[in-house]
Amino acid sequence: MGWQTLEQEDIELAEFGRARFAGRPAYLATVRQDGSPRVHPVTPIVGGGHLFIFMEPTSPKGHDLRRDGRYALHASVEDTAGGGGEFLITGRGALVENVELRAEAIRHASYSPADRYILFELSIETAFSTTYDPDGTPVRKRWRRAQTQSRDQ
Repeated sequence: MGWQTLEQEDIELAEFGRARFAGRPAYLATVRQDGSPRVHPVTPIVGGGHLFIFMEPTSPKGHDLRRDGRYALHASVEDTAGGGGEFLITGRGALVENVELRAEAIRHASYSPADRYILFELSIETAFSTTYDPDGTPVRKRWRRAQTQSRDQ
């Protein structure tokens, strides 16, 4: 399931995530060969119903995703008060070799990806957001693939 499914099933959460990812770094966690986590800054691209990330062909995160596609992608808060809220998705990444999909990713990118970069599309299994009411109370929303759950906690 791609970004389009999230948009169709929970547009509010998808729009929040799009805004949190918009042209700014997020943190991609992948699984190393020994099973331990690895975290990398990336600039996600959301557009045309897809979620993409470009990277250097020699990047350890690319090796991780090719071997074990599981990932988590986190857009952090802006400050210690939780400014802007946070957004987290999990799923699987897949290498994209389709030229039309690559062109779609380039069209929606906030930067000019180098020709040498490889491209991954990230499927989405879960999406979470946390924002804060004016009194500081956290408001959490969740979405899960095949079983939509959006609820305040």
